[in-house]
Amino acid sequence: MSEVKKIATRESYGNALTALGEAHKDVVVLDADLAAATKTGVFQKAFPERHIDCGIAECNMMTVAAGISTTGKVPFASTFAMFAAGRAFEQVRNSIGYPHLNVKIGATHAGISVGEDGASHQCNEDIALMRTIPGMVILNPADDVEAKACVEAAYKHEGPVYMRFGRLAVPVINDQPDYKFEIGKAITLREGTDATIIATGLPVSACLEVAERLEKEGKSVGVINMHTIKPIDLEAVAEAAKTGKIITVEEHSIIGGLGGAVCEAVAASGDAKVLRVGIEDVFGESGPAVELIKKYGLDADGIYEKVKAFI
Repeated sequence: MSEVKKIATRESYGNALTALGEAHKDVVVLDADLAAATKTGVFQKAFPERHIDCGIAECNMMTVAAGISTTGKVPFASTFAMFAAGRAFEQVRNSIGYPHLNVKIGATHAGISVGEDGASHQCNEDIALMRTIPGMVILNPADDVEAKACVEAAYKHEGPVYMRFGRLAVPVINDQPDYKFEIGKAITLREGTDATIIATGLPVSACLEVAERLEKEGKSVGVINMHTIKPIDLEAVAEAAKTGKIITVEEHSIIGGLGGAVCEAVAASGDAKVLRVGIEDVFGESGPAVELIKKYGLDADGIYEKVKAFI
């Protein structure tokens, strides 16, 4: 059996921006002295005149992006999730969200898988923060294919978009000829009757593995890839609720992220029990990314145990 191809979605972001820049002259990329890490350095090399290094001044970068968007350009403001959603929250809210400007935010190094950089850089709260901003679209791709598609979709969307990318290489699972990315439309990867896993980002591939393991034990578990957190696909959630049990899985706090969004949707229109799997109400810690994912129960084994106990 051949080894599964793995690519970090931050790599996909850099490559997608470069392809976008070749096709569209109005694309401008901003970075906060992190071009090598966010991978916007690829775009910088190809289009130096359309790449702006704002230095370690993320708040200023967001306002610069806001200004550029009013000239008809489409700016992609790029930095770590902790700085994009955390440090620059006020500027994103007041200078981008409030006037509903056409700014795209590329937030890399999200979640616990940032690894050795530790709790100060492991942003497990960014989705929750961005969800509170009216009109903000939130995209959290699961792999290389989806990350590139989400960058293209963000460009075509008129209005602010927050894109979430990871540092760790993840399996490519969407390399199918019929794959289609559409903002606000979840993708059903497996059908199930006993329960449904709704996952986003890094853990999606692990959730597929969990469903396959449970199938061998006589349990039918569906898997939905919820790449858009806002606007969430209410129809997909309602369909999942028909199985009676939903498990949300995210590399993010269980407070305010995918789990919160699904619970809100189920409370409004569904009749299902929901188990939220993610980072509990704790900060992360420094350590190898793979080990941290295992410790915080977001690997296939950890998810399997929680899902099996729940159903």
